[in-house]
Amino acid sequence: MASASALPPHGEGIAGDREIQRALESAWPADLAPEDARHLLRAGRDLLRADATGLGRAKWPAFFGDPNQAVAPAFTSARFRIQAVIARRDGAADRAVVHLVWAGEDRGGTYTDARITDLYFTRTTSTKGASAWNPQPQA
Repeated sequence: MASASALPPHGEGIAGDREIQRALESAWPADLAPEDARHLLRAGRDLLRADATGLGRAKWPAFFGDPNQAVAPAFTSARFRIQAVIARRDGAADRAVVHLVWAGEDRGGTYTDARITDLYFTRTTSTKGASAWNPQPQA
């Protein structure tokens, strides 16, 4: 017997985003300190937006490389939105993954929702004891 999906159908729009967020949180219980989670959620959103739309890539030179190299963004910024996002440990206390579900219109005009991206971060500690989460380049 087939069970009804807890997720909204594709094309539901903003109205379905809350259910997608609840499904992510239910599937992967929180396991990071609240401050780390907040930082990673913000960084993950900013990094995905920069990757998809090109806006803000200069903030992430280690991730994107030479900021002077022109790269055409794959998605329009006007039709880009993050539907849901969570940050969780990735096997160790100094590694995390930000799991994002998002929607966007590509340069050809095709709009698709429920796209999934995982961004990985590693915590580094400076000689002064300050720590930071740094995105890991995509393989």
